[in-house]
Amino acid sequence: MSSIHQISPENLQTSANRNHHGVSLAEASRVWAHVALLSFGGPAGQIAVMHRIIVEEKKWVSESRFLHALNYCMLLPGPEAQQLATYIGWLMHWTLGGIIAGGLFILPGAFSIMALSIIYALWGHVGIVAALFFGLKAAVLAIVIQAVVRIGKRGLKTIAMRGLAAVSFIAIFFFAVPFPLIILAAALLGYIGAAYGSTAFAAVGHGDAHEDGESLLGNETPPHARPSAKQAIKISSMWLALWLVPVVGILLAAGTENVFAQIAVFFSKMAVVTFGGAYAVLAYVAQQAVETYHWLTPPEMLDGLGMAETTPGPLIMVLQFVGFMAAFRSPGDMPPLLAGALGGLLATWVTFVPCFLWIFLGAPYIETVRQNKALAGALAAITAAVVGVILNLAIWFAIHTIFHKTFAVEGYGFSFDAPVISSVDFWGLALSIAAAVAIFRFRVGMLQTLAGACLTGVGLFFVGVI
Repeated sequence: MSSIHQISPENLQTSANRNHHGVSLAEASRVWAHVALLSFGGPAGQIAVMHRIIVEEKKWVSESRFLHALNYCMLLPGPEAQQLATYIGWLMHWTLGGIIAGGLFILPGAFSIMALSIIYALWGHVGIVAALFFGLKAAVLAIVIQAVVRIGKRGLKTIAMRGLAAVSFIAIFFFAVPFPLIILAAALLGYIGAAYGSTAFAAVGHGDAHEDGESLLGNETPPHARPSAKQAIKISSMWLALWLVPVVGILLAAGTENVFAQIAVFFSKMAVVTFGGAYAVLAYVAQQAVETYHWLTPPEMLDGLGMAETTPGPLIMVLQFVGFMAAFRSPGDMPPLLAGALGGLLATWVTFVPCFLWIFLGAPYIETVRQNKALAGALAAITAAVVGVILNLAIWFAIHTIFHKTFAVEGYGFSFDAPVISSVDFWGLALSIAAAVAIFRFRVGMLQTLAGACLTGVGLFFVGVI
């Protein structure tokens, strides 16, 4: 039998050296489905679950191999946890293994967000449902603040890193500098600094690797993981076609002003610049979706993030909710629910298809630059900039969650929204503070905090205070 449990530890290395790791594609599919269903809690929790199952329990890859793959995925745009699953699936079973691992990682969240989007669109303004999302928004605000603190502690190890985070926050919050420009500037600064020997942007690791044990895959590079120009052309042609042909087709058929064309183009751009995870890119998505396209409101954006927080899969799956609401509100000749479903699926397609392209095309070449200090410096600088961007997201969410009204402040080249203090929502403020105390003081888990906040919102509705 090929079951992983039938292989004794002393035979692990021998099997790996023959490139017969003993894991069938069917068994791997079951394991990846299990990983996907447990993938709550954002990228940190998802990566922890993957490490426990893939490295510690199944022993498919070694600790160092896992960390190398994670570092590669951190260099790429897109959700690192989903791309890490794709990467390891690709190492184990080539392209089909990567598609299965990465695809299964997406599916539970995609189904969940679609169902919640339909409920939200139909009944989101019904009293009890609105109360539930009232509590959800308060908890999500505390979770975003926790993300700022967590990433800041991990990534801001030097004065230069903290300064870059501060400059990034000022640039995006006060001067509306585009998020992609901030990330590119930070990457360039970190790359040049590290290339010239500066330690100001020394890369921050994901933890010290424990001493490697034996693994089924072993430490050798599988034949299919070695760079090949012929294979690169084949892969890029196929995945670029899967990604861009639908986009071009929609543009030609419907024109640039059509909501589906806007969804296809906008989220295709996001797929290229989503460095630093969902929290970082959400600041840019929220501003564009709310202020430029008027697809949804700031509280609705928080509701969508709350959905993504409470369902398995990448947090970036919130983009499916944004696409759903955009098309639901501009359905054209379609029934609104059908248009919403298609808009959500389109946003998901153009968000995740490029993720497979980055792995299948880039991974063999990225393996050749494992020890490149300049690239490590660029990644570290991006991490620092991301902290500033997430802080912007936290403040933006706080202003639009806790206050009912804002006013524009402009002058000397800057512009931002300031809250009208008299419009404060005291119950929203109290619930946000309670959620923050639960997370920071009592170390309550994310799902428990979200559940408690939602139940509190429903309770406040029944006693008639909201």
